[in-house]
Amino acid sequence: MNVADLGLPVEVPSTALFTDQYELTMLQAALKAGTAERRSVFEVFTRRLPEGRRYGVVAGTGRVLDAVENFRFDEDVLGFLRERKIVDEETLKWLAGYRFSGDIWGYPEGEVYFPGSPIMRVEGSFAECVLLETVILSILNHDSAVAAAASRMASAAGGRPLIEMGARRTHELAAVAAARAAYIGGFATTSDLAAGFRYGIPTVGTSAHAFTLLHDRERDAFQAQVDTLGRGTTLLVDTYDVTEAVRTAVEVAGPELGAVRIDSGDLLLVAHRVRHQLDELGATNTKIVVTSDLDEYAIASLAAAPVDAYGVGTQLVTGSGHPTASMVYKLVARAETTGPDAPLVPVAKKSTGGKTSVGGRKWAARRLDAEGFAEAEVIGTGPVPAALSDRQLLVRLVEGGEVVAREPLDVPRDRHIAARANLPLSATQLSRGEPVLPTEYVHGRSGS
Repeated sequence: MNVADLGLPVEVPSTALFTDQYELTMLQAALKAGTAERRSVFEVFTRRLPEGRRYGVVAGTGRVLDAVENFRFDEDVLGFLRERKIVDEETLKWLAGYRFSGDIWGYPEGEVYFPGSPIMRVEGSFAECVLLETVILSILNHDSAVAAAASRMASAAGGRPLIEMGARRTHELAAVAAARAAYIGGFATTSDLAAGFRYGIPTVGTSAHAFTLLHDRERDAFQAQVDTLGRGTTLLVDTYDVTEAVRTAVEVAGPELGAVRIDSGDLLLVAHRVRHQLDELGATNTKIVVTSDLDEYAIASLAAAPVDAYGVGTQLVTGSGHPTASMVYKLVARAETTGPDAPLVPVAKKSTGGKTSVGGRKWAARRLDAEGFAEAEVIGTGPVPAALSDRQLLVRLVEGGEVVAREPLDVPRDRHIAARANLPLSATQLSRGEPVLPTEYVHGRSGS
């Protein structure tokens, strides 16, 4: 049973303090100024992709929905804020009853995005929306960075399965989120049991070098593992001498041996030698799994090698050199008064240094070429052109404070495969380049 995002098999604590202090001090000032209840629109977007990346991957949406639902100021949280004198009693009283009651729209999880794409749009009063900035960004920035790295690795793997095994290379809770994002990006399994429990991701694992070193002989270690896990297990063959270990592995498990794992050395050369040796020993169906500090470039370099699966850790959970997606959360429209029917007016930051933004409540659509492939990311305000009406990207995630878009984790995983396949072929190139789709803006009235 896949429990991903269909409920919480573990309790999630309040997420109310996953925030920056200035969000609460802004709230206090807005309450005093009488502007806190002005209807507002915030958008999540990135001004640029990480250097050399050709597309981004939306990941973390399901975790954002959990975080919004659990954004509650209980007595312990309020007591902390009171003790530190972070906000006044009037603000504390307001926070005690906080429940997000607005609407959230966004690119569906697993979809690709480009510079300027309104990845998520949060609508409601200024007070209730501004508090969600940090928690939304922390989730989307981390998960989207990992998913983008995973997607590149999956493309480089060319259909060979990928194992996520980076839990020991990052924070213990980040490891669970990274495994989830990696699964969306194209990984098949994870070594992290917490990720398997929380999200239903398939888990794998057999033994490390310590198990071989524990025994007096490598043969004894192999025999113990086969006796316990069966002949279809994966034996680690690079603790001592690879050639001798492969010979011993087949002698112990027979030609039914499931796989051997190589974790060091010249993987291209060793994989060819091991494949030749396995075939000579009659273990023609025994697979070869390689690990050892892989990234998308190393995986691509092994495309011609007789490798059946890859295990990736450090480079995956750190975004393969880009640990954040550099997303921001900006106010783009707000009402002039607190009246429920007051029209929205666009607002935008105007500054030097490349930190400008485009005002107005936006829609987004993906224009296709004559062959049905994506050719442009079109972003606009006001009415959506008829030609793009059936190509809109944003979907409703929260309506009136209620989550309306939970889905099993396999859905965004499949969605990403389809979205990536719809991009121009150059999207999967690992060489440095510009975003594979241009971003085009269509300006109109901001709408209300």
